[in-house]
Amino acid sequence: MKKTMSLPKLFVVGDSISVGYSPPLQKMTEGDFQFYGRKTGMEEALKNLDIPLGSNIGDSSMVLNYLQTMLTKSDWRPEVLLLNCGLHDIKTKDGKIQIPIEDYRKNLKNIVKLLADNGINPIWVRTTPVEDEQHNSGQKDFKRYSKDLDKYNAAADEIMNAAGIKMIDLHTFTASLGKGKEIYRDHVHYHPEIEARQAAYIAGFLQVYCANLQEK
Repeated sequence: MKKTMSLPKLFVVGDSISVGYSPPLQKMTEGDFQFYGRKTGMEEALKNLDIPLGSNIGDSSMVLNYLQTMLTKSDWRPEVLLLNCGLHDIKTKDGKIQIPIEDYRKNLKNIVKLLADNGINPIWVRTTPVEDEQHNSGQKDFKRYSKDLDKYNAAADEIMNAAGIKMIDLHTFTASLGKGKEIYRDHVHYHPEIEARQAAYIAGFLQVYCANLQEK
């Protein structure tokens, strides 16, 4: 049996989708990691998943700021960092997108460099699908569009591939599970059974990843 101290440290930085799959993921990965952490404030995040509060990290600018803060702490150096942002970036209100794609690219490049400079190699989680009708008929404060999500996912793919960062294609996996109300409990968040399947998909990837870490 592995000693606890030999297990890699896992930390999650992500939006409200990760808030949903984090509890089952934590259970599924017990014994594989030294600890399971994420930005604190799960209860605060759950009050309104559309607002980046507590554990809901928000857009790419917020992720960059958060990581800059965390890296000032000498004891924060997770071996496994699950990382995602995108859904908040593509929020559109009055025809204006929250984080324009060139700013999104710049933020991701800065995030990748920041982590590399500190010896952290993240695993990127591709942003989950948006269905225009499902989302925009159920959310009146802002819009999201699948065409924007596709562009932002493609930008992230390009940056992560260029940096040699491994990716978990949660987007394609989630799209394979169904559409509309059969997977969504509201405009963009998923039923608990879908969140559990997302967690299982991520856990399977991490088990292989961790096995490779242990061999090095």
